[in-house]
Parts: sequence; structure tokens; C-alpha cells
Amino acid sequence: MHFTLQKSNIAKQSSIQITGSKSESNRLLLLQALYPDFKLENVSNSDDSNLMTNALSSSETVVDIHHAGTAMRFLTAYFSIQEGRETVLTGSKRMKERPIKILVEALQALGAEISYVENEGFPPIKIKGKKLLKNKVSLNANVSSQYISALLLIASKLENGIELTLEGEITSVPYIKMTLALLDEIGVDSTFEGHVITVQPNTEKLTPKTLTVESDWSSASYYFSIVALSDIGTEVTISSYKENSLQGDSALIEIYKNFGVSATFNGNALTIKKEREDEGRLHLDLRNAPDIAQTIAVSCFALGMPCYLTGLHTLKIKETDRLVALKTEIEKLGGEVRITDDSLHLKGSCEPKPLVSIATYNDHRMAMAFAPLALKVPIVIEDAMVVSKSYPTFWEDLETLGFEITK
Repeated sequence: MHFTLQKSNIAKQSSIQITGSKSESNRLLLLQALYPDFKLENVSNSDDSNLMTNALSSSETVVDIHHAGTAMRFLTAYFSIQEGRETVLTGSKRMKERPIKILVEALQALGAEISYVENEGFPPIKIKGKKLLKNKVSLNANVSSQYISALLLIASKLENGIELTLEGEITSVPYIKMTLALLDEIGVDSTFEGHVITVQPNTEKLTPKTLTVESDWSSASYYFSIVALSDIGTEVTISSYKENSLQGDSALIEIYKNFGVSATFNGNALTIKKEREDEGRLHLDLRNAPDIAQTIAVSCFALGMPCYLTGLHTLKIKETDRLVALKTEIEKLGGEVRITDDSLHLKGSCEPKPLVSIATYNDHRMAMAFAPLALKVPIVIEDAMVVSKSYPTFWEDLETLGFEITK
């Protein structure tokens, strides 16, 4: 379904409640499956988290996680330790093109029994659950932090815990620290020193507790973009967020100062306000927050602001090759983009063309990142309901702000 978006009367002051973080939710859902004595509140209502919930409770031999990359990585580790259970883990056509070999080899080094059903190094995979006795493993750390988190999430259930050595430059460190912080929150001991992470085996019953999932900072990025593209004085309040967030995408607060946007906490409510015009040029290393690269690139394009974004190598193995997708769609709109394997360079000073149809490539972030552009020109978003992967109420929330959406 295609949606046509255009600016209507954007309210000077608005409030939006955003669903729980997909990243936190999926980690905690897996930990809850391992340790059923704690409860969760404000779990993400995203497709990915629903798929994770269903997979963890499924007794089927074949588990299909569709486009959910996080679920694929985390569940590969989870099913590896489900003793006596045989599971085939599969997904969409795109999922079968996304590499899993690094994680599979790490689990095999710990003693896991995993084989490929179709193509070597890619899903679907067959997993025979068993007790894993080995505890030392090394992993290439510059591909995806989700491989690392997958191992850490099951580590306390291994007979001897885990000693994980990370080789090379470590990508998306905040996501690794998020995983370790959540382990700590439920009572699992770990250390992260240099390139070595250790997680101790858990031998005691954990204290039952209720954990509240913080709202999603990646979803917040679209409101930072909307405010950046709005008139001075426009403000949007979003909740529920923490000043000491575990999510790497909370870097938005500092990044969007370059766009003249301030962010102020009042309890768990975060008010984003356009204070002044942008600073004219942006050079950022986003290796610790790659999921907000699309939002930032579109913000810059809409404002005619040159930008050079680096640290983007993981974008090539997401729902689509996000670097190629950004280049293609921004150039349709009249922009000029140069990409490498890990960077994007956008030239500024370009008026976007109206009513261009934006392809979304089965990628929720393409749809949401380009939506704020409607504040400058009317645009069409193809396959608009792809947003349900992480933020099902996105379009309704934009209508609340005053966007006019024709379906």
C-alpha cells in the first residue's frame, strides 16, 4: 500500500507515546525465556518483537522469523542450548541472503551442533540443541554486534559461562554494553575488559522482579528529524525515555544540536524543540549508532546541508543494502550522493522534487526516515506498512502531529 504524505498544520506543541525499544525487548524476551521468574512491561509492539515472542513459545520444528534479523541471530544461540530439541530456523528471501556464518562458527566452537539447510553460511539452519561445555571462543567483532549479544545472552546458562575474545575493531559497542547491562539487571555477573568479555554461569535462582523496557530511541529519531525540518519554536514531547539510556541511538541528542534542535528531560518525557537554524555542515562517525544514519541523511538532504557519514559498514547487511537504497532514493529526489562500503557523502543545496515515489525495499527505516521530508515537499512512500516491523502506529502518530496522509 502506497501513502501520499504532505504537510498540513503541524502543531507547535505535540506529545507522542512511543512503544518500547525493539533492541531491549528482544534481549529481555530471550532472557525471560531462560529465566521465567521476572516480568516485563512496555515490551515493543513491533513485528520483530512479536515474532521473537512467538518463536520462543513455539514447539514447531520449523521456526520462520521472516525479516527479523535480531531474532535470527538471538534464536540461533537460544535453540543451540535447548537440549534434545531439533529446530530449523528460517526466514524471508532477504533473510536467506544475510550472513550467519560467523555466529554459527562461534557456537560450533563452543560445541553446538548446527548445519546449513540450503547455502553455506546463510539461513535456513538446522540446530540440534545440546549442553555446551566449552567456554572459550573468539569472534570477528567488526561485522555485527548482534552476533556478540547472541552469545552473551545464553552465556550464563552454559555449564562454564563464556570467555569471549573480540578480534579487530568492535562495532556498535553501545549494543554490547546494553546486553551486559540487562544481564546485570537480572543478576548475571559479567566483565568487559579490553577485547575480552566474560559472563559467569548462573548457579542460583534469580530474584523475581519486573523490568520496564525503555521506549525506542531509533523511533525517536524520526521526531528529531521532524523538529529539525520545522519552524523555529516547534516542539514535540515523546516518552518514555531515560537520561542514562542503554541505547546507543540516544546519541541523537548531541547529533541534532547540529540541526538547531534541543532536547530536555522532564522525568521520562523528552521535549525536542527547534531553537535555531542548522550549522551548515555535518561530519559524523556512526559506527556506534548505524540505525539512525538514514534519518540523519534525509534530514541533511531536506535542509540542503552537506554531510559526510562514516562507520556505516553494517548497513550493507540489513533488511536491504541501506547505503545503496539511500543513494538511489535521494538521487531520485534530485540529490547527489557518493557512497563507499562504509560511508555516505551528500552534497547540499538542492531543492527536493515533489511527489517522488520512495521505494522502501522491505525496510521499515527507509519508510520512516523519508517521511519527515513531507514537511518540505509532498512525497509518496511505497509499501508504507513495512513500518510495522518496528513501529506499527507510526503513521497514526504522524497524523496526530498534523501530517496529511492519503492511503
